Amino acid sequence: MSNPDNTPLFTRGTYSVAVPGGDQPFTELGVTSAPLTSAAFFIGAFCKAYNEDFMLCKNENADPRHCLREGRKVTRCAADLLVKLKSQCADTYAAHWQCLDKQNHEFKACRPEERALNACVFDKLGLTKHIPDTPKGEVPIHLKEKPIHYF
Repeated sequence: MSNPDNTPLFTRGTYSVAVPGGDQPFTELGVTSAPLTSAAFFIGAFCKAYNEDFMLCKNENADPRHCLREGRKVTRCAADLLVKLKSQCADTYAAHWQCLDKQNHEFKACRPEERALNACVFDKLGLTKHIPDTPKGEVPIHLKEKPIHYF
């Protein structure tokens, strides 16, 4: 990507470039990787339409400025879901992301916390977890009571 006038494209916390259409800069989500990893499958389900629009836009043009509006929608959607997770499933969400943080983001080490979070999100938000490329007819790993891992 070229940036002929050497202006910064991004600054800490807000976008510093003018967005087409006169939209205002916005702040980032402000969370670390563990809470995002914990919520990743739910963000994928909750924000699917926005994510698909963003990816289609990215395929049209390699310039990151071209898709700021679509990226903004994805960020707002993810922020909305994080607020809902914190308000509806605060304890189970915190337990899961803190476990991931302590276990180097290894899902297999945090299955009990993950089951509790999945149940809460399904009951209170109506979202289910879908792991892509799970073979048909096979129970997804996060639903197995005693998963066996072969390395």
